[in-house]
Amino acid sequence: MKRTIVSIDEALCTGCGECIPGCPEGALQVIDGKARLVSDLFCDGLGACIKTCPYGAIAVEEREAEPYDERRVMKESIVPAGSNVIAAHLDHLRSHGETEYLNRALKYLKECDIAIPEKHLPSEQHQNIPAGGGCPGSAAQQFQAAGSSPGAVASAPSRLTHWPVQLHLVTPSAPCYHGSDLLLAADCAAFAAGDFHERFMSGRSLAIACPKLDTGIDRYIEKLVAMIDMAGIASITVVFMEVPCCGGLMTIVEQALARSVRTVPVRRVMMSVRGEVLLEETRNCETAGAPEERPRC
Repeated sequence: MKRTIVSIDEALCTGCGECIPGCPEGALQVIDGKARLVSDLFCDGLGACIKTCPYGAIAVEEREAEPYDERRVMKESIVPAGSNVIAAHLDHLRSHGETEYLNRALKYLKECDIAIPEKHLPSEQHQNIPAGGGCPGSAAQQFQAAGSSPGAVASAPSRLTHWPVQLHLVTPSAPCYHGSDLLLAADCAAFAAGDFHERFMSGRSLAIACPKLDTGIDRYIEKLVAMIDMAGIASITVVFMEVPCCGGLMTIVEQALARSVRTVPVRRVMMSVRGEVLLEETRNCETAGAPEERPRC
């Protein structure tokens, strides 16, 4: 499969910084007088930054998608760009909660005898320094779901285990999706069901979308294909509302399955506006043959 990612023409880039607010993932930063892509992993390829560049220095290119390789990125993109880009890349990984990739990057620097920025040295005094860069609202986070505690009657524990969850903002290769059971929920669903966290989110990774109001539906399909084929999700549970437009969420899943190499079972749950489950069924789409020959879910 292929993915899109931005490329920067350094000869045209003036370092004006107009593109920075256009990157919701915080993957772009101005370093040493030029705009730099400090995180290949978090570039969503939507190209929102392109229209903000007054010099035409940013383009979107399509290339074959391979599993994200932190060592390769360090070797081919980050280290050659210099120490400031190295520091920004490490900061970005840490601010997005990508501890595994951060450790791989640090290991690579150590093996190659490349200086590690002071704040990333493995010492007590630097372990809790906040990392800068990126949009705080879209910074990835991964945490343990809270368990219920004795006497906790007024509030139920959250079952959310990662952030962000909006499908445009999530990264399919993020660790939280590797081999997970994916819950794809309509934006309104959690507000209709009072026990949504316990009933649907427990033990699942989450992504949310609105098939009626959201733009870039093709990108949704591409991200789901990446989750199926590259992240190796084990199943998909789709929770959508009874209103007709909301059924488009299942269409997105069906189109993603038609394009994917792997197949996974799909559980569809239709909910009323009062939070009642009106329809619930599981369809196993694991059928031999080419993608176009498989049955719709």
